[in-house]
Amino acid sequence: MFAIIMTGGKQYRVAEGDRIIVEKLALSPGEGLSFASLLVAGGEEPKFGADAASVKVAAEVVRHLKGDKIYIDKYHSGVQYRRRNGHRQNYTELKITGIQ
Repeated sequence: MFAIIMTGGKQYRVAEGDRIIVEKLALSPGEGLSFASLLVAGGEEPKFGADAASVKVAAEVVRHLKGDKIYIDKYHSGVQYRRRNGHRQNYTELKITGIQ
């Protein structure tokens, strides 16, 4: 059985026991949270819409981490204009503990 959940403006396909990396959440490692599902499939027939919203996906925060460094270069030819900025996105790793 799997479900589609939404967090941070993105949708994720999850099953029990999966570990996913999502945009940073303001929770401590070890804390639990739940998501309303958008779609549930893998049973007798798929549920979506209002039927799927009643199904909750439970998750636990495993850790916080940072992504790879991304460099942003700006350049204008002929005017000696060069800029370089770096960025590392913050993420949270979640472990899916159950689909009720």
